[in-house]
Amino acid sequence: MREFMKKGLFSLAGLLLAAAPLPESQAQTDPSASKYDYHAAFNPNFYTSTGNEFRSASGVPGPKYWQNRSDYDLAVSLDESRNLISGKVTITYTNNSPDDMDFLWVHLDQNLFARDARGKAIVSPLGSRYDTQGEQVEGGFKIGEVKLAGKKNKGGAALKYEITDTRMQVFLPEKLKAGGGKISFSIEFGYVSPKFGADRTGIQDTKNGKIFCVAQWYPRMAVYDDVLGWNTVPYTGPGEFYLGYGDFNVAITAPDNHIVVCSGELLNEKEVFNTEELKRYQQAKTSDKTVIIRSAAEIGNSAKAPGASNGKLTWRFRMKNTRDVAWASSAAFILDAARINLPDGKSALAMSAYPIESDGQKAWGRSTEYTKASIEHYSRKWYPYPYTTAVNVAGNVAGMEYPGIVFCHYQSRQASLWGVTDHEFGHIWFPMIVGSNERLHGWMDEGFNTFINGISTDEFNNGEYREPKRNMHAIANMLMNDNLEPVMTAPAGMKERNIGTLLYYKPAIGLELLRNQILGPERFDRAFREYIHRWAYKHPTPYDFFRTMENVSGESLSWFWRGWFLENWKLDQAVTDVKYVKNDPAQGALITIANMEKLPMPVEVQVTTASGKKIDVKLPVEIWERNKVWTFKVNAGEKIAKVEIDPEKNYPDVNPSNNVWKAEE
Repeated sequence: MREFMKKGLFSLAGLLLAAAPLPESQAQTDPSASKYDYHAAFNPNFYTSTGNEFRSASGVPGPKYWQNRSDYDLAVSLDESRNLISGKVTITYTNNSPDDMDFLWVHLDQNLFARDARGKAIVSPLGSRYDTQGEQVEGGFKIGEVKLAGKKNKGGAALKYEITDTRMQVFLPEKLKAGGGKISFSIEFGYVSPKFGADRTGIQDTKNGKIFCVAQWYPRMAVYDDVLGWNTVPYTGPGEFYLGYGDFNVAITAPDNHIVVCSGELLNEKEVFNTEELKRYQQAKTSDKTVIIRSAAEIGNSAKAPGASNGKLTWRFRMKNTRDVAWASSAAFILDAARINLPDGKSALAMSAYPIESDGQKAWGRSTEYTKASIEHYSRKWYPYPYTTAVNVAGNVAGMEYPGIVFCHYQSRQASLWGVTDHEFGHIWFPMIVGSNERLHGWMDEGFNTFINGISTDEFNNGEYREPKRNMHAIANMLMNDNLEPVMTAPAGMKERNIGTLLYYKPAIGLELLRNQILGPERFDRAFREYIHRWAYKHPTPYDFFRTMENVSGESLSWFWRGWFLENWKLDQAVTDVKYVKNDPAQGALITIANMEKLPMPVEVQVTTASGKKIDVKLPVEIWERNKVWTFKVNAGEKIAKVEIDPEKNYPDVNPSNNVWKAEE
């Protein structure tokens, strides 16, 4: 081997010595100015910890992986006149961890809208999406009794607690034992909903009544995991949610002229729909075409439901193995639905609830079609949809996702409604199924989802809303500039103006590069699909994702994770020189390229000869593993007119002006 390497080295040296510079060459970049450090880029010490019994080094959940469980019974009432939501939650918490517990932590997200909230104090006076848009609502939870529940837990005994901003610490009368200990406790709560609740919950006025989009509406258990223990990052706006899994039973009492839609399966349809609505509801379950359940003409004119009493009507829902539930209620809703066809012959129900104002725009009339198509695509491509229903609600929330239900803006039109519907339902896969920590790693849901949205949009209705091929050169400086934080920054630590780039676009484009240019679709899809299956209903970290992609694809990618996610490195590939071997075009040309910035990538080069022949050369990223400059030979057999790096503009090169070498005329 040693002799072979020596011969190879001197052979290349001989070519270089024999090559004479072309008088017409146009070297545009000085390679000595390169900022590239191949040791930093390819340093093998990327993973700072080895695998353990909880999380394997291969990215698989370990043999002793555990997570705690939270089951909820919720009963709540809506007072439309006061915008008041009030009720009681009973939580059964199971401690599967190896640690005994003296206390529990509960999230009180509505406290973001209290007057003295920490989140309010850090909002810019110029305004923010993560506020109430100037509304002076007396928001936040009003907490009533907090007490033990259930026969085994001395039901009725009061529990001590302390509230700090958006978190409640509940002190236990005795230790909750490790390895399966359970406790049930109840919390009485109420709050006045803001009209614009950080673009995640809110109230929209219409001519036929208010639309309530209700989310983050009950005290929710914080996650206790093997990474940080209790995850008690306060809710200040930008970071979304990190929640455990469990079963939910929900009873919602609203005015009897309201339609209520909620995450999960409707249990009492015979009580809440009148005879004609019930008939249409059952018809929709077997129809691939949208069925109107309550039409625009029937708003305010339909017969009362059998379960109505004293102006009220209670709707009951059940949802299993989910992180959360949300709901919407309005007298103004048109309601329609259609069947969703899932793998293995299963089905679910797509539903849309929207006001007359939305129907008149001829966009929301396609909402159920969009919902159905989106979920059917993701179920075929990645992982089956797990819920019985999928509800799209029109309100004043621009776009927000919850398990089995999403909120989209009531004024959304055609292409924009498809885009927001597809995006919000894509979140069922990230983070509702794959339960990543959005408070710390928002790119693991927004970025992954934005990536799968692109594939879904390409497919929908034979490309009805397909976008033109992206010019990566044109967006390179948006993705990689000195004013950006690294992608691996908690959302709360990003400038608000950078969130769209860092949580959505940059990680999504990174996955596109990985799929289309680095691994290829077949290897990428196999690894990405395996990641979803491994971590469905579990809590992966970024490194579980990185390890899975590497181990399943068989590719070492630490250079990519480091440069694209952990650092804000730039890409700049340049053609620096062209020489003929022994000054004779017939003997081939030696083309020299340089990596001028810190980020390495594979290289795609197109050589155009004097006669117009084109020769495409693809070089792997490993050419940069120990080099700043690389020279390769092309046997063109004639003079070269042009050399161009990345002619298809597949890579985000921040300085494409040095990508081209042309012979002087």
